[in-house]
Amino acid sequence: MHYDNELVAGKLRRWEKYLNDYRLPDWESIPDFGLYMEQVLALLTEYLDYLPPEIKEERFITAATINNYVRNKFMPEPRKKKYYRVHIVYLIMICTLKQSLSIATLQKMIPVGISEAEVKEIYDAYALRHRVAAEYFVRQVRMIAAPLLGHDERAVDESVRSADDLISLSAILSGLCGLLAEKLLLLDGVPLTDDAVRLP
Repeated sequence: MHYDNELVAGKLRRWEKYLNDYRLPDWESIPDFGLYMEQVLALLTEYLDYLPPEIKEERFITAATINNYVRNKFMPEPRKKKYYRVHIVYLIMICTLKQSLSIATLQKMIPVGISEAEVKEIYDAYALRHRVAAEYFVRQVRMIAAPLLGHDERAVDESVRSADDLISLSAILSGLCGLLAEKLLLLDGVPLTDDAVRLP
């Protein structure tokens, strides 16, 4: 692979600025008056605006996908073909997490069949974590890509000097973070035993 490091650095700077200002919608700002499928798809595209345009153009979520989530009980069923705030919250969480976790595993984070108050509590905590994680991510990219971005920040051992290295490092970190989340979710309800400590 060969990338123009200046072009990549420019894109990273713009994305950094955008992520610093980006927030998932507050619970109260999510419509709760019943939306049809096409309205839900448009709303999700608006809410998840931080995704690269190439992913959004490919329809990162479709009506068929949502119907599949409902059929497999990964989210509640719509009411008379209309989706309300609780449905949209499930979809926001699924769309933002499905790059790193399997859909089946997500059920442990936001199970179906809980009260709306419980969904709100889970979503509010998740939206806060999303903002904090985005800020942390921006700081880490600034540090790791300091030589590439030309920042004054001190380069560290993990620093990269080319876009190729940044892509590889990002993909590896993404995979490891996804594995860590999956492993931790699988520990829910598992008692601590000597065997559990020794297992990889």
